[in-house]
Amino acid sequence: MNFKTDHNFAIELNKSDSLSRFRESFHIPKHTDGTDSIYLCGNSLGLQPRQTKTFLNQELDDWARLGVEGHFHAAHPWMPYHEFLTETTAQIVGAKPHEVVIMNTLTTNLHLMMVSFYQPKGKRTKIIIEADAFPSDRYAVASQVKFHGHDDKENIIEWSPRAGEHTPRIEDLENLLKEQGDEIALIMVGAVNYYTGQFFDLKKITELGHAAGAMVGFDCAHGAGNVDLQLHNSGADFAVWCTYKYMNSGPGSLGGCFVHERHASNSDLPRFTGWWGHNKDTRFKMRDDFEPMHGAEGWQLSNPPILSMVAIRASLDLFAQAGFENLRQKSIQLTNYLEYLLSNLEGDRISIITPENPKDRGCQLSLAVKNADKSLFDAITEKGVIADWREPDVIRIAPVPLYNNYEDCWRFVDVLKSEL
Repeated sequence: MNFKTDHNFAIELNKSDSLSRFRESFHIPKHTDGTDSIYLCGNSLGLQPRQTKTFLNQELDDWARLGVEGHFHAAHPWMPYHEFLTETTAQIVGAKPHEVVIMNTLTTNLHLMMVSFYQPKGKRTKIIIEADAFPSDRYAVASQVKFHGHDDKENIIEWSPRAGEHTPRIEDLENLLKEQGDEIALIMVGAVNYYTGQFFDLKKITELGHAAGAMVGFDCAHGAGNVDLQLHNSGADFAVWCTYKYMNSGPGSLGGCFVHERHASNSDLPRFTGWWGHNKDTRFKMRDDFEPMHGAEGWQLSNPPILSMVAIRASLDLFAQAGFENLRQKSIQLTNYLEYLLSNLEGDRISIITPENPKDRGCQLSLAVKNADKSLFDAITEKGVIADWREPDVIRIAPVPLYNNYEDCWRFVDVLKSEL
């Protein structure tokens, strides 16, 4: 599309947007002057769907009315509640239903996955991560290495960008594996890097890892609900993600987990176990030896927190109505439009470090600020922009297709221009 920089063009794009009605399904935070904030922070916390409160009140009413009987007789019975989330979640992450489950929180799930899929043996003890991995991933990986009695400084290999570049290249990962492949036990990278917004080629990374004899897993915190992950087709052994960013489930809400179907019935895999991962037909006999459920459900530990899952269901309902393919198409155009507006800013104080090709990114653009001291970020915040700042010099902006529109992008760049 041939974009234009004037405000009327943004308004016309909104009018032609078939998904624009979904904005009204969310609470938009207000600026101090009473107008809608320019909320571009869904990469950190998604907005609250208006129907979340209704969905929650239903469960609170059922709890008050039924007590423990709500497990069987609530409008949405609590006993199988996590199963209500499976179908739409599987569609969003590109998996088969038995390959996904909503449970725990992200880093907990990452540890559970590494119990099964990081098995250092002989000289194959190392883990590859991206150089600028999210800190929690790095901490988790390091602690797993040390748990197995190895030095994390020697056994964590960083896949780094080249000098003067912001994002790592796949050929450099290939070279790492050529040099040290027989020492690599696991590749575990963020599917979409939290800092740069780069979306990695999951299938290619998995093929390279498996060819070298390593297991492969992904942290999809910034990918789930944002990009077309196609986890099953990627061949990855596992993936984990949170739901409170692009999947709008509320602060600190539950995470999700993917285990490829080739591991679905492998009872020889080591794992930490709990009663909710046990065969649900015999779970309440209480005295049977552990018999894992088929697929990702077999990694569950405890019965699920229903009130958190309710909020996930409220958001997934909107995803199902909109259709993830439609959302992804809008996302590409929305971010392309924002990129176009930014490219028309005068001066060299702002540069985009996120890859240019839409297939290599989601909705997020990371803006490096020349000679940054956070003053520019503070100034746009005062003008009603809700974004986030990442040290040392990056403002992250994420126009989310479910609730952001083209005028949000135009208003943001207009504020940015005035402060520059």
